[in-house]
Amino acid sequence: MRLTKSTDIALRIAMRLAVLGNTDDAPTTREVASAVEVPYTHAAKVVSKLQHLGAVEARRGRGGGLTLTTAGRTGSLGRLVRELEGVDDVVGCEDEPPCPLRGGCRLRGALRAAQEAFYASLDPLSIADLIESPTGPILLSLVPRPATWVRAATRGRHQG
Repeated sequence: MRLTKSTDIALRIAMRLAVLGNTDDAPTTREVASAVEVPYTHAAKVVSKLQHLGAVEARRGRGGGLTLTTAGRTGSLGRLVRELEGVDDVVGCEDEPPCPLRGGCRLRGALRAAQEAFYASLDPLSIADLIESPTGPILLSLVPRPATWVRAATRGRHQG
């Protein structure tokens, strides 16, 4: 099973916010996107989704920025990933054209059970668990890149 890019970005952003804690100097979406090296537009969409799920609080204006909520920090990682990924089947039995085996195939059920086992293995974990050493210190060492570097990186090359 492979997580969507959106879920990957969401988890990286949540981990970055968790390690920074709830300080008076909360980072902006642009700063977090730069630090975890993802395009700002993708990060903005993900932050919006995390806000909707109650995992992130975003404040605008002077003194604003992003903070991870208590639910985002200590809630079940499995629940968060389920909500970010959705509950679609691993395989597209009902896609166009539909699979001719869908009426009596055991693969779909086996894959659904495997998918649930994957999520269940994440259930006891939280974002707080993910930032324990050695990950936390690495996350703290990340610094936002200058805007020109981020634009160049999204085009696949580094300029200055």
